Amino acid sequence: MTVLTTSAGQLAARSTSRAAGFRVELMRDWQQAVARWHDISPSTPFQHPQWYDAWYGAFAAAEGVAPLIAVVTDASTGEPAVLLPLIRRQQDNVAIVEFADLNLTDYNAPIIGAAAPRDAKAARALWRSLLSALRRMPDRGDLIRLRKVPVDLDGKPNPLALLNAAGPCLLNGNLVTTGEDYEAWRYTLEKTVRKELERSWRVFTRDPAASFAIITDRDESLRVLSTTEVQQGTRMQSLGRNYVLNDETCAAFYRNLVRDGVGNGYALVTVLAVGDEIVATLLGIRTGPRYVMIRISNAGEKWSNCSPGRLIIERTMAALHRDGVREFDFSVGNYAYKRRFGVTRRPLVDISAALSWRGWPFALRDCAVGTLRNHPKLDARLRRMFDKPLSHEEN
Repeated sequence: MTVLTTSAGQLAARSTSRAAGFRVELMRDWQQAVARWHDISPSTPFQHPQWYDAWYGAFAAAEGVAPLIAVVTDASTGEPAVLLPLIRRQQDNVAIVEFADLNLTDYNAPIIGAAAPRDAKAARALWRSLLSALRRMPDRGDLIRLRKVPVDLDGKPNPLALLNAAGPCLLNGNLVTTGEDYEAWRYTLEKTVRKELERSWRVFTRDPAASFAIITDRDESLRVLSTTEVQQGTRMQSLGRNYVLNDETCAAFYRNLVRDGVGNGYALVTVLAVGDEIVATLLGIRTGPRYVMIRISNAGEKWSNCSPGRLIIERTMAALHRDGVREFDFSVGNYAYKRRFGVTRRPLVDISAALSWRGWPFALRDCAVGTLRNHPKLDARLRRMFDKPLSHEEN
């Protein structure tokens, strides 16, 4: 088992807090950590082992990034409490401990075990044990910063969200729950939205070669992913935005995800095509009745008359609903097209704490920002004053 050690060979990263009731082991190898956990029931599709298999597989050797997985158990019984998929990352002169994310994991959360805290007191005890273990590392970080953390996990309270340090996140999730009757849900949409979707499908299917498909072949899915990369890159370049999803490491992550996840239905690739021409693509992940959209693309102006982006979302939702999906998560970012589908915003929180004197200014700043977000009118006024965007939105 790989654990962090001091130069003398002692298990310095194995921190036990008997009084608090939790034992923390910090490990560098995701595969060994997940094997130690035995059974994982993902609270969101992002906490599925395959997500982290793909993520650590791509980023474990990236410059400035070191895997750091926290295995927390009950100190007296050894029962699993939480598994935290973390990294240690260097940013300028500050070492930051954070979730395995780098702007790819939309919801960051612990993997929950039987001994997970169920109230704020136990959550604080676990947090103290974790901070103590992190501060005792030979190459300890300066700041722990956990972002985009859901408030609840599969209907249960998230122990991290119970902490006093948890403050509102700038981002939020966007969820659609359809219920059993998909057509009844469609009629909850505004009439103009519903009619536009119907018109778009009629326009698209005027060509007899037009089709919608869920791609289940691994090689074909990877080919579609390559098209996604090109279409998204072209779109972002036309908007003048900094686009990083096609850099070598991010591209390797998505290839890992599709290559290993399509066969068992975890990764889902859907496509609108006319003959051999791919008009739109959508990549998502699924666990049981939950589906999250993570990448979408279209062929651009040539097909704008049939709104291919919105069309592939609706076609995918209809197909997956027939296969038992009832929760469709549009992920973070409050874009206008998501509002047209009637999303409900899902609150997220951020948590920060200093691990060394270098981290204190950043932890204090994070706390001040979180406090300000509890006063949205003042927050909006200050953002306008400093010419900062209010949210991630586009028409």
